Amino acid sequence: MDTRFTLELTEARPLLRRLSRRFTQDDDECSDLVQDTLLKALTYRDKFREDTNLNGWLYTIMRNTFINQYRRKQRYFPLAEAARESYFLNVEDNHTFSSPERKYAWADLWKNIDELKEELRTPFKLHTSGYKYHEIAKSLNIPIGTVKNRIFHARQVLQQRLV
Repeated sequence: MDTRFTLELTEARPLLRRLSRRFTQDDDECSDLVQDTLLKALTYRDKFREDTNLNGWLYTIMRNTFINQYRRKQRYFPLAEAARESYFLNVEDNHTFSSPERKYAWADLWKNIDELKEELRTPFKLHTSGYKYHEIAKSLNIPIGTVKNRIFHARQVLQQRLV
């Protein structure tokens, strides 16, 4: 049984090579897939039944091997992507107000906010402090639409002044 089984596996190698092209076009990946298939066939030869189609059994092993390798790559690919993206953790952030030059921009921004009309300044400051529209409306005793409108106009005035 073992000698005949090994001989049949050897004879099936060209067929497996052709079948591997259904899964990948890369020559190295095809060779690896054929090799993995044959190795698994030898490892699990006791699972093979004499009355079954050897080529069909080998194709099933090849397909399952390919699927498992594909899933493994998909599972570990995000880790590689995250490692590549971690480069940006060490890049200087020019979008914050932490640099000395930005300190003046921050002070200028707050100066302009303080110069807004009271009716625009109060809802805007509350909103930038984290309050929700409905909370601001309730505390100022004005409709929520008015709150949204005043915050919108405060933003427009600030954008015009800071450009």
